[in-house]
Amino acid sequence: MNYLSQSWLINRRHALRALGSFISLPLLECMMPLRAAKNATTTPKRSAFIYLANGVHSLNYQITTEGKDYQFSRALKPLEKHRENITPISGLHHPGAISHHHNCINVFLTGGKLGPSDRNTISVDQKMAELTAQQTRIASMEVALTGASLAWTADGVQLPSLRRCSEIFASLFEEPKGGKTVQRRALRRKGSVLDANLAEVRQLEKKMGSEDKGRLTQYLTSVREAEIRTRRADTWLDTPLPAVSDADRKRTNRDIAATMAGDYFRTVYDLMVLAFQTDVTRVATFSLGGEGDAFAIPEIGITESRHQLSHHGGDAGYMEKLTNYDTFAIEQFAYFLTRLAETKDLGGKPLLGSTMALFGSGMSYGHSHGNANLPLVLAGGSDLGIKHGSHLDFNKSAKDFKGYALGADGALTSAHYQLCSRPANTDAHMSNLLLLMAHRMGVETDKFGDSNKVVTL
Repeated sequence: MNYLSQSWLINRRHALRALGSFISLPLLECMMPLRAAKNATTTPKRSAFIYLANGVHSLNYQITTEGKDYQFSRALKPLEKHRENITPISGLHHPGAISHHHNCINVFLTGGKLGPSDRNTISVDQKMAELTAQQTRIASMEVALTGASLAWTADGVQLPSLRRCSEIFASLFEEPKGGKTVQRRALRRKGSVLDANLAEVRQLEKKMGSEDKGRLTQYLTSVREAEIRTRRADTWLDTPLPAVSDADRKRTNRDIAATMAGDYFRTVYDLMVLAFQTDVTRVATFSLGGEGDAFAIPEIGITESRHQLSHHGGDAGYMEKLTNYDTFAIEQFAYFLTRLAETKDLGGKPLLGSTMALFGSGMSYGHSHGNANLPLVLAGGSDLGIKHGSHLDFNKSAKDFKGYALGADGALTSAHYQLCSRPANTDAHMSNLLLLMAHRMGVETDKFGDSNKVVTL
């Protein structure tokens, strides 16, 4: 088939009709003519999201002065060289995650509610991808050191993730095995199977009760995602892959032992930079591990898991190791920002200017599972209108906030830990920050998650 004839494009109205009332499809790249890519913006907008499990050792992380004259805390010191391109943020929280402990990772990018009868909503990265996927080979990039990804669909289905660096590289830059003809045949076969599967499910739906229909909704979402990705892959088969230098290939197309966490983190960051630089994708998420399974870092003398260190019980040795772990993870994030700053995009400008990168956790204080006062740092995006250089502190605007208590005195420390469990400013929702990022990516929406206003930066 001549790919320019595009006889296999999805008709949006047909797709909506086939999926009934369960699924609302946005305008997707696979529904558009390939030539539409020529109309893509000359300066792509990009976003990356990095998740650190189990919060931080807040006493050594918290910045106490707001505004431009803030002093970097011990854990955040590696970011000092990027001062003009970052904004540390204090005082935000997800109301739906308060007191829900380890599940907070699930709503970190959605602002959804956590409860036995609640279902997750779309994550902000996927909201962005609905827009950016029209111009890129890969809609979004999902990486997780352990467990599933940070990404969720509009119907609350979690997207799968990749971990091995060689697999990530292959998904972005390798030709399909067996050549394009074999790959196209396999994709068409998969599409036919999905179509037949969907027809069977629609027949079953007529015999289902309301509870089963709820389960069916999630199943249909999975089918829809598979269908979209299958058709996207077919559409892009005849578009040449971007050229990757031998140096970049050697640096990123390899696998790294779990005992070399720093090497692994930096290689994933290099893959993200390469994906952004070549415009393979414009949205990426990277989880450094989940609350229960973020592994040790023996290369810096940490043999305990992050979860174990976060439940330090006041042990000085554990608290020191947790601080070292925090600092190490932030050092790797600083490496990512350095790579973005020194790498030019397709238009010759530094990637950091067109890339927003959010680093943080859905937990503040792991020992008591505090989900308030989330540790967050927003970086980059100056070309998108983001203004950095200050510590943005929402705790300070709370009426009853009495300052940070970080001293050695037990009573003071206890007061600070309470701040990590109960928000000082109940109106300071993290979704307000996610809404800002969505806006700067070009997403037209008045609300995201449980947002109640837009953060000003």
